[in-house]
Amino acid sequence: MNAADDKTIVREYFNSTGFDRWRRIYGDGEVNKVQLDIRNGHQQTVDTVIGWLKADNNLSELSICDAGCGVGSLSIPLAADGAKVYASDISEKMVSEGKDRALQTLGNSDNPTFAVQDLESLSGSYHTVICLDVLIHYPQEKADEMISHLCSLAQSRIILSFAPKTCALSILKKIGSFFPGPSKTTRAYLHREADVVKILESNGFCVQRQSMTKTRFYFSRILEATRQ
Repeated sequence: MNAADDKTIVREYFNSTGFDRWRRIYGDGEVNKVQLDIRNGHQQTVDTVIGWLKADNNLSELSICDAGCGVGSLSIPLAADGAKVYASDISEKMVSEGKDRALQTLGNSDNPTFAVQDLESLSGSYHTVICLDVLIHYPQEKADEMISHLCSLAQSRIILSFAPKTCALSILKKIGSFFPGPSKTTRAYLHREADVVKILESNGFCVQRQSMTKTRFYFSRILEATRQ
């Protein structure tokens, strides 16, 4: 399976059955126990990133690219706190839902700015580039290319999250427990942290902050790296 196939699968999934499933997970309505666990885990990751950005006390001065924004779970609160946010996703349905949620929450359609784009087609220059829970859909070689491209867009900082490749998680994935039952989605790729750090460093970035979100069914390693 090549990278183009992975991208097609991701786009089609999040524009069809996956959209309804993940819209519920990223909402506040009733879901099953596994989906609730994933919802809570994802929100913890979002909260960690927002906490980092707020701690720097300059959020209102920042331009932020949210690559793979989904329904706006990160973009909307960052815009509410004054950042200028450019949000994009490969799924047209996800972007449309994000726009609707931003309008309901913020009462305007100017910020965040939403666009339907795959990660490789993103352009521009932003103080901070953020990509949460996207790399899990792509193999390491494709992830390397994606990270390098995101680095080229970041003036100062990049924040990534990924499912770390550890012995325990590899076993869970192998036996089908990583995304069990009705919560199963696209193929789940795990990434070695050392490989992610290496590609960041090769693009002139150094890890400054890191965190790990771990629930029963959600695992996400978060790295913040700044340009050297």
